[in-house]
Amino acid sequence: MSLAFVFPGQGSQKVGMGRALAEAFPEAAAVFAAVDRALGRPLSQLCFEGPEEELQLTANTQPAIVAVSVAAARCLAARGVAPDWVAGHSLGEYSALVAAGTLTLEDAVTTVRRRGEYMQEAVPVGEGAMAAILALDLPAVEQACRASADGQVVAPANINGPGQVVIAGHAAAVERAMWACKSAGAKRAVRLSVSAPFHCALMMPAQERLAADLARVAFADPRVPLVNNVDARPARAAAACRDGLVRQVSAPVRWQACVETLVREGVDTVVEVGPGTVLTGLVKRIAPELRLFNVHDAETLDTTRAALRGAAVGGA
Repeated sequence: MSLAFVFPGQGSQKVGMGRALAEAFPEAAAVFAAVDRALGRPLSQLCFEGPEEELQLTANTQPAIVAVSVAAARCLAARGVAPDWVAGHSLGEYSALVAAGTLTLEDAVTTVRRRGEYMQEAVPVGEGAMAAILALDLPAVEQACRASADGQVVAPANINGPGQVVIAGHAAAVERAMWACKSAGAKRAVRLSVSAPFHCALMMPAQERLAADLARVAFADPRVPLVNNVDARPARAAAACRDGLVRQVSAPVRWQACVETLVREGVDTVVEVGPGTVLTGLVKRIAPELRLFNVHDAETLDTTRAALRGAAVGGA
């Protein structure tokens, strides 16, 4: 068995996340305590109790998702479940690097809190937008974006899987591209409720600010390789991991290619570690032959452990 842990990004948050883990496992409780100390505020309470409108603020959402994801990973590690590979969707790449020993938990949550602030501040509210384009292939989406730009920015931001591409850019250009995609045969073009146009050229001011922060953070070589968003290739050195985090701010998330890389590298089992099951659904569409699990509470941890133990014995 070759096992990959994948870690979710922004959008998987919900009030109550992580609470069951913290109540059941001391490893998880320790993660939340460490995050609260690092941020100087009770982020754990926000995860467990809300209010939802505060949890949804990007600068809170990002460290909260990392905290829950790392808590789940630490619970798995304490029970002898360790990955051979890691990957994360956008923000999830930070969780992946903590799990791989490249970043400390404290550096990750303090950095992503600033990352959230920088991304929010890069574009005035209302000037940017994102939209999901369904059932249209990537080349057609790219062509629609080129035809719709008209001097503004609009481009693929998340290449999530077959027939699911998210675009981002100036609000007016995104609207034009949505119509162009529908004219080209897209089944749906849906405006997303997001606070900023992530993963496009409008994020360059945020990328420059974050690069300065990341230059001051200590990175270690990962214990297991990371497949990063920007290149969808294995990163095995600290410098490559740091560089990937910088470039991903304005570059598209190549999630489909990341999963395809994991498959080429021999991965046959994937565990989504952290809140929600968004990545589980995407991976199933990209590579239906993979065994898929997710861990976000005590029940899913026990179920996944038992299944992985059975798979290891069966494959021996």
